[in-house]
Order: sequence, then C-alpha cells, then structure tokens
Amino acid sequence: MRAVVYDAYGPPETLRVEEVARPVPRGDEVLVKVHAVGVNASDWETQVGTPLYARIGGLRRPRHRTLGSDIAGVVEAIGPAVTRVRVGEEVFGDNLERMGGFAEYVVAREKVLAPKHPGLSFAQAAALPQSGVIALQGIRGPHPVGPGHRVLVNGAGGGTGALAIQLAKLDGAEVTGVDNTAKQEFMRTAGADHVIDYTRTDFTRLGERWDLVLDLSGHHGALAHRRALTPKGRYRWVGGSMNTMLQVLVGGALLGRQRILVVRPNTADLLTMADLCASGTLTTHIERHYRLDEVPAALRHLGDGRALGKLVVTVA
Repeated sequence: MRAVVYDAYGPPETLRVEEVARPVPRGDEVLVKVHAVGVNASDWETQVGTPLYARIGGLRRPRHRTLGSDIAGVVEAIGPAVTRVRVGEEVFGDNLERMGGFAEYVVAREKVLAPKHPGLSFAQAAALPQSGVIALQGIRGPHPVGPGHRVLVNGAGGGTGALAIQLAKLDGAEVTGVDNTAKQEFMRTAGADHVIDYTRTDFTRLGERWDLVLDLSGHHGALAHRRALTPKGRYRWVGGSMNTMLQVLVGGALLGRQRILVVRPNTADLLTMADLCASGTLTTHIERHYRLDEVPAALRHLGDGRALGKLVVTVA
C-alpha cells in the first residue's frame, strides 16, 4: 500500500510517499481502508518535534513513521478479539495512539472507532474526531457555559475553534474569537460576536474579562490569564507553548481556576458531535481537500497558521 512516511523530526517537506507492507489486524485491532483523514495541529507538532511534549514516546526520532489520526473509511478486516465492528462497515475515529492515517490502509483499535453517521461524508467525518471532542469537552465540560456567559476562544480560526464558537453560541454565550489577521472574517462566519487580531491586540491587556477562556494556542503567562478572567472565570489550556503549559500546570489553580484541559477521547462524545453536524445544528468548515501525495503541502498550510477551519486529505 502507499503511505506517507518520515524518519526524523523536521519540516513537512521531508515527508515522502512509499510503498509499505499493508498492516494485519491482531487482537482487538481493525484494518480500515482509508477514505479521508483530518489534518490536526498534533500532526504538525509531531512532524516538527516541537513543543517538546510532541516527542513523548519518541524523544530522538518519531515513534510512528506515518502521521494522521483522524480517520474515516471502511472496515477491511478485523482481529480475532473484535466483537462490535464488522467488515464492510463505514467507521471513523481518533487513532492518536497508533497514528498511520496518511496511508491507503490503517490499523486502529476497535474501541476508538464509531459508526460513521450516514448523513456525513467521509471527509466531514474525518474532520470531526479531535476537533469535535476537544470543542465539546472544552465548552461543555465541567462547569459548562450558558446564557449570559462571556466566552473567549484563542486560536478560534481553526477546526476546533470554529466548532467551539458554534457550541458556545448554541448554549447562549457571547463569544469572542482570537486569531491572526487573515482569519477575522472566518471567525465571524463561524458565529463569533467579537473578533480580535492577536497580531495587533493582546486580549489579556484589554481590560475585559471572560467567564471562560478556551486557549487552543496558549502563549501567555498564568498571571496574564488571571487579568482576562471574571472572579469566577475559568481558563482551559489545550495547546501552545511548553512555558505556558507548565505555568498553568504548576500555578494555575493558585492563580484562579486555570487548568490543562485533559481531553478524553471517546466515541460517545464523537457521536454527539456527529449528530449535531449531520442535523445541521453545527457546521464543519473544510477549507481545502488534498491528495495523499499533497500531505506535506497540507501540513505546511496548517503549520504556517493559514488554515481556515479544517484541512482534509482524501485517500480513496
């Protein structure tokens, strides 16, 4: 089968398409014929090897030769311990543990796969696993937002941010989106009431306060976060710099309800998001589709901060 592989951390241009052996499912594993793969920030970080947490399991060289976790496709074969999934079934899921999605076939554990909603295309399904679950747990996790709450989403111009904006609006909140200059109109289209260009304005120094800050691109310090929160406001860090992550981890609770959002991938949340998108309640914004041999270009577009919503690689 064809797969996009790499052997060392570095720019996406080092990726290449090779013919490799098709994996064989064992135990509770499922072999999926890949139709589409969502491109995530985790792919970019694991490609370049930064921040340092992206090297967990592979400090010197990548743990997996093939990236791509958000997969959608058709079950080709199953291992002997598989009980729920059937050959020929359309499935999707977050294969972050194994990766391998940028290929014609991928092996995933049965527990990470869910039936693809018939109202979603393979591309729409592949755009949901990581982005959808992060947005759902970030907005509707412990102490969810509601009518009258003010919510700020930092890094709101990507796939997760666009879904987070929509969820917060659906729950009655007033939403501010933060991203670069090119993404201002996109955030408005996603439903943001207010937008901030971080290249010109630091939201932590505006003198405004929010009940929830969902930070998908955290590069401020914990003291700066406190300036942006109401007295009972909460800050949830999802991604960004190691320095910010460590500050929130060590001193976030002391400085007022700041914590790392520990995302728990699960098929129940994934199916909830799929239902909301299939019904038209939420919209998955897919900016561009790429072929398998265009994965380096897709990662470069994402890594340069230019992606509006989701990027999807179409394989089959």
